Amino acid sequence: MRRRNNQDSFAVIQSEDESAWQRNGHLLIVADGMGAHAAGELASRLSVELIPHHFGKLNRGVPSEALQRALVETNSEIFRRGQANPEFRSMGTTTCALGIFPEGAIIAHVGDSRVYRLRGQVFEQLTFDHSLVWEMQASGDMSEEAIQNNAIPKNVITRSLGPNASVAVDLEGPFPLKNGDKYLICSDGLSGQLTDEEIGVLLQVLDLQLAIDTMVHLANLRGGPDNITVVVGQVNDETRLRTSDTPEKNTNFVAPSYPVAFSVVTAICFLTCVVMLLLGQIPIALLAAGAAAIAFATGWFKYQALRIQEVHSDQYGKAPYRKCTCKPDITFASKLANVIEELNDWVRENDWKITLPAIEEHSSNASAAVSSKNYTEAIRHFAHVISLTMAEVRRTQKEKPGDSSVEL
Repeated sequence: MRRRNNQDSFAVIQSEDESAWQRNGHLLIVADGMGAHAAGELASRLSVELIPHHFGKLNRGVPSEALQRALVETNSEIFRRGQANPEFRSMGTTTCALGIFPEGAIIAHVGDSRVYRLRGQVFEQLTFDHSLVWEMQASGDMSEEAIQNNAIPKNVITRSLGPNASVAVDLEGPFPLKNGDKYLICSDGLSGQLTDEEIGVLLQVLDLQLAIDTMVHLANLRGGPDNITVVVGQVNDETRLRTSDTPEKNTNFVAPSYPVAFSVVTAICFLTCVVMLLLGQIPIALLAAGAAAIAFATGWFKYQALRIQEVHSDQYGKAPYRKCTCKPDITFASKLANVIEELNDWVRENDWKITLPAIEEHSSNASAAVSSKNYTEAIRHFAHVISLTMAEVRRTQKEKPGDSSVEL
């Protein structure tokens, strides 16, 4: 709504056959560029073009490492391009790269674009926002009151590809794949205008294309201050059958044993304690017993740490970072009804005539569904009304570009 050029880019790279999928999986990428003079547009385009290229070259059977390194190599290239041209200096881009592999879904990301997963009614954010607000909140330096009062701008990001010669790339996953799972990747043009609950409900009750269209329309109707990009992938039976319900374990990992050095020290101290007791040297025996206890406890804690490392040795990150349960309800249905009413008021103010029979039919069905408290159906019909009306608005604008005071 407010930007003349689109600095977002995306890519969907699907493997052509079973063997290619076993080797390289599928890649879904969204990038949101930053920088003047089309620098952000260039940075995001380079990101979605170079990551698949580098990943294909680097993948030698460990896709998580290859995906992470692909983002690092892409960062170096964007930085080099920026240094070579004064107009592009300090250009950067957020990037979320989601890989669907036999061992599960793996995410490599930098910035505040997001990856979500919907499983049933549970909607989870699988990436940590590299933004000043999130970083300060995580460190405990920002109160809930300050967050709610917008004391710190939410659009200040702390990490991106391109501005610096090196970058830290976060990994999340692998997440087990389950039939029906929906993964959504978006730029902050969407997540800044819709709540997680709203995104989750739309993704849950609508067909994928209608869900995406409705999300973009709502973000624009709420002001559309930024470019909006949404990519959704759904796990189907075929993909699920190619995977296990649990991520594969590292078969080369050797189960940890109690540290030998601490075992030896504990045994020596214990024997010393026994000998000193037999010799009547009580104080020395007590010191030896204390040393044995300390050595044993230290060794035990180290052993437990190794066991924890074993359990999480194949898991990256700490996702989910936010979670909500998405249930269609009267509150959200009423929000959509209000959006439609405001949109209709705007159409009438511009003296346009939009009278599609399909719009009337969906409006009538939506009202009936609300009356019967079938909010899932109500939301579906409201979404159709919004999508059809917006399509007619854009068509009318093209035919009569000078008639409207507001451009949608």
